[in-house]
Amino acid sequence: MLDTNFIANITATRKALHAHPEVSGEEVHTQKGIIRFLKNETNSVIEKITKTGVLATFSAVADGPAVMIRGDIDALPIIETNDFKHRSIKEGVSHKCGHDGHTAILLGLAILLSKQPISKGKVMLLFQPSEENGMGAKAVLNDVVFKNLKIDYAFALHNLPGYPLHEIVVKENEFTGNVKSIIIKLNGKTSHAAEPEKGMNPSLAIAELLQYAHKITLNDVASKDFFLATPVHVTMGELAYGVSAGYGEVHFTIRSWSATIMGAKTQELVAFIHKVSKSHQLKSAITWTQVFTATMNHASAVKSIKNAAKYNGYVVSQRKYPFKWGEDFGLFTQQFKGAMFGLGAGEETPALHNPDYDFPDEVLPTGINMFLEIIKSLN
Repeated sequence: MLDTNFIANITATRKALHAHPEVSGEEVHTQKGIIRFLKNETNSVIEKITKTGVLATFSAVADGPAVMIRGDIDALPIIETNDFKHRSIKEGVSHKCGHDGHTAILLGLAILLSKQPISKGKVMLLFQPSEENGMGAKAVLNDVVFKNLKIDYAFALHNLPGYPLHEIVVKENEFTGNVKSIIIKLNGKTSHAAEPEKGMNPSLAIAELLQYAHKITLNDVASKDFFLATPVHVTMGELAYGVSAGYGEVHFTIRSWSATIMGAKTQELVAFIHKVSKSHQLKSAITWTQVFTATMNHASAVKSIKNAAKYNGYVVSQRKYPFKWGEDFGLFTQQFKGAMFGLGAGEETPALHNPDYDFPDEVLPTGINMFLEIIKSLN
């Protein structure tokens, strides 16, 4: 049972993090705050990892498993509409995915690991930047400090609005889908709007691409062939009514449970882009961004999560299908045995990435208790 002073400390820390958000790659002050907290409140060995991340390590004398617990620390470029005292002080940036809560959970866990030392092995708390743009896990894996680490297990959680408070959501195999975004640039030739035949306008090509994305989409989460191509941005020409556009862009985000289907559909999409560009005499340029690999939950790691929930008296919910959103924790589960679980954030809580979302402080102890018990069960 966590005492009231401990909970008050972690809650105040979470609210301070919420008030001072930083987007992916810019978590400089967040990093400083995490390091300051760890130095003042814990006996962990603290290292900077990548440009703005932090690694806090607890080691026992006796040999044992090395367990990594990951919490993401970045915020989103979203204007907050809440008016409470801890609302974001940074215009246009806010914690609308709950990473402030994830960070606070790891900081609370660090305090407990200092007071209740592990008997064997090692625990590494990774405060990871740049999850939202899919760059953070990759940067951590390529960091020289991280490359020298031996990791046996990796765990993470994500808060889940729409689920009852404190409920633990589990799933073996894919927990989140494969996700990536494509930017298609179409270069033609401007002309007078009265004489579009003397130019090369990308409008028809854009229309065909939008229709094709709709055609190849199978937005059925129950199907193993699930594939979703979502148009997220379209632009063409300028607000000049005498000019027929000569340039346009289309951006899609695509999602699939299966890496095989993702690869095949990607090849088909690229081939269609080239075909359409050629038929409309356009030059196309394709770039990919924000690539997220499916988080693959290992059966033994999921069992540890279920046992931890049972020990703590939390309700466990078995999810039938993966979540459609991307999570770069998937890169870790490609290399290490591990799993991500969901933490119920309340059935009436605004959805993730909504401008009025706020991480529910009631579940901070839940996340801390879950990770602590998982660590104990593996030691």
